[in-house]
Amino acid sequence: MREKLKITEGIFPMPVLMVATYNEDGSVNVMNAAWGTMQERDHVALNLTESHKTVINIKARGAFTVSIADATHVVEADYFGVETGNKVPDKFARSGLTATKAEMVDAPVINEFPLCLECEFVEYQNNEYGVGVIGKVVNVTADESVMVDGKLDMSLVNAIAFDPYTHGYYKVTERVGEAFKDGLKLKK
Repeated sequence: MREKLKITEGIFPMPVLMVATYNEDGSVNVMNAAWGTMQERDHVALNLTESHKTVINIKARGAFTVSIADATHVVEADYFGVETGNKVPDKFARSGLTATKAEMVDAPVINEFPLCLECEFVEYQNNEYGVGVIGKVVNVTADESVMVDGKLDMSLVNAIAFDPYTHGYYKVTERVGEAFKDGLKLKK
């Protein structure tokens, strides 16, 4: 028997994405965004409202970065979601994390998060089905600590996912199969 749950945002896992921009004074701003995905192979879609300081910065600078949050920095990642840059302009400094300028776009890379997508702002969408920032991925970088033989090892990224059912964070670390290969066993 199945039970009815009182929830509508029930997709699990939801990514824990750190969206970083520069403020108008050049300081770093970061927000936690679980409502994001790849729209195409080289475009990200982030469901963010225009009132977010991050969206204001993205529109002003024309760029942003998206880092995959990791278990080591779950406290900082959560802080970036519970504090707003509109009220606390130095929230990044308060986190104790560090940043460097991205190679290809006018946005910061958060050094402590091991995987980062550099994005050019494409457009802001706002309609009855949602709101969102669309960005074109122009560069992806990974810290050497998550590389093995010149390839990214996702198990080393120690990525976290958001659980909308209980508001928990979970580690995403173990590989359990081979995409586009395992299912071929059932093909006749």
